Order: sequence, then C-alpha cells, then structure tokens
Amino acid sequence: MQQPTIYDVARRAGVAPSTVSRAFGRPERVGARTREQVLAAAKELGYVPNPHARALQTGRHRTIAMVISDIANPHFFELIRGAEQRAKAAENTLVIVNAEESPTIERDQINGLLRSVDGFILAASRLPDDDLRALASKHHVVLVDRELAPLPSVAMDTGSGCRQILEHFASLGHEEFTYCAGPPGSWMGAARWAALKAGAEEHGLRARRVGPYTPTVANGGAAADGALRSGTTALVAHNDLLAIGIMRRLADRGVRVPADISVLGFDDIFAAELVQPTLTTLGGPDAHAGRLAVELLLDLLKAPHGHHVGDDGESPHRIRLPTSLVLRESSGPAARPAPAP
Repeated sequence: MQQPTIYDVARRAGVAPSTVSRAFGRPERVGARTREQVLAAAKELGYVPNPHARALQTGRHRTIAMVISDIANPHFFELIRGAEQRAKAAENTLVIVNAEESPTIERDQINGLLRSVDGFILAASRLPDDDLRALASKHHVVLVDRELAPLPSVAMDTGSGCRQILEHFASLGHEEFTYCAGPPGSWMGAARWAALKAGAEEHGLRARRVGPYTPTVANGGAAADGALRSGTTALVAHNDLLAIGIMRRLADRGVRVPADISVLGFDDIFAAELVQPTLTTLGGPDAHAGRLAVELLLDLLKAPHGHHVGDDGESPHRIRLPTSLVLRESSGPAARPAPAP
C-alpha cells in the first residue's frame, strides 16, 4: 500500500502543500487552527513526515551526536542517561558513538556524521586541541570532561575534588601517595595529576606518579605492581575501573586494603560499592552533566545562522560541577612499620 504524501494531507486539510510543510517544519509560521487541521488530517491518513526533507527545509535534523571515548566505561552511563532525557524533552534524538579511546576513530566517526546531525557533544575527547577548535569553527560542539577555550564545556571541579583527596590522606596520617595515571591523551587525567601534585606539599604529602595505563580492570595488575615498587602507603587510580583492578592484584599478592595500603578511585561508578572492600572514590553529578551539555548545545543552535563558537571572541559558557569524596572501606590510616625487635 502506497504511503500518504504531503499532497494527500494538503487535500484532506484543505490547504496548500507548502502550508503542510510549514506546519511540520516551521510551526511558528502557521496559525494554531490551521496547524491543528493539518495534524488531524495527517493522523487520519497515517502520514509520517520525512525527517530528511524536514532537515532540508529547516536546516535542523533534530539529532545530536554524543561521542564517548569508551562506551564500556560505566562512568558514562549516567552521563548518557542525563543527556538522552534532556534531548528527548527538547524533541531531539541522541545518537551515541563510541570512539574506543582512539583519536583516529573519533575523528572518522565525527566526519561521517557531519551532514546528518545538528551538533556534537564530545565526552572525554582524545582529539588534539587544534582539531577541536577547527571542528568548532564550522560546527556546534560542546565538551564534557574536558576544557578548551573558547569551546563551551561541562566538567567536574578537579581542583576542589583533589583537595578533598589530599585532606583525606593527610587526616589518616599518610605521608605520601602514588598516582596511577590513565591514557596520555586524557585531559581530565592530566588535570587530576596536576592538581594532586600541586597541592601535595601544602598537605604534607609527597606525590609520585606511575603509568600511563589503559584505565580498565584488566590493567589494574600492572598498575598495582608499579605502585608497590614505590613503597607508598596510598594509591590514587585514574578511575574506578583501574582502582578495582589494582585491588584485585593486591589481594592476589597478599597485600591488605586498607591495612597495608589505601586505594582511591575517580568517578564513583555503581561497582564501587559492590567490590570488597568497597571503594573510596571521588564522584560528581554525571547525569546532571549530561543534561547541561545538551542544554549548552541547544543554546548554540539558537545562535544566528553562520555564527560559531569563537567567531566574536566572546567566552562561551564553561560549567564546573562540584565533586564529593565518597568514603568507603578501601581507605584507612597509614600503615606503620613494625617496631624493631
């Protein structure tokens, strides 16, 4: 059976085909009563607007691409959920793209979507700064878990969060800690290490760094071995997945957490309170970050045609969200050397 067309709807509603087109594509240019007639006729006929035709008319696909650095990382689950809820409320479709921790794959995925989406939300992007600025000069882009002027962004307040970690370690009597670094291309990882290193002396701590490591449970073993060689009493992992892998390796080696060594992660993923011992970690409102990222992108889409971020030299909106240290069982008082016989 042939699908009804815009001309069929126009005949049924008693209006011109162009009016039907505007009723779906630019409803603000059609009177409320006329639009009701058109929608009623379309419903009777079972007419479904062609999204591609609507995009040609309005310049909008009502589709947003969210590019995730690693979709297998549970940290992004709440971020995606919040973004999808906000996009749906604005009658937009959210497309999820996995970059697999690869700048090459990320670049290829973005290039393949340039003509079919209205803008991009890049979560923990691994692209070089120059590539991001070039993309934002031609397309609407919002960053998450990364900051780069003049692009709009949503990120956790790394400085404040790392101060909470340092205060926690100092209060427990630790004199040093080792940071197990993540991917070299991680902006957030670099920001965390910079904040931890800069604030260590102020809190009477010595900071060491080992890595980089791929931030997965499987790579926690290598990170644990590297950190143990430093003789530290506390470890900070790039994320919770790496921290969980570290604790598994420590258990295999007979190292007690936290009696012998404290372990702390980032992101507060759902598994953090399921492992034994439960994991102390720094978390933030990820779902809210997803909603805010979509709102920033929707604001960009309202800008005058042809206007892109940075065109007028103005600083776009940069949002930093508060973090909180979730205290669980994996962190405790610093281990003391056994007394001499």
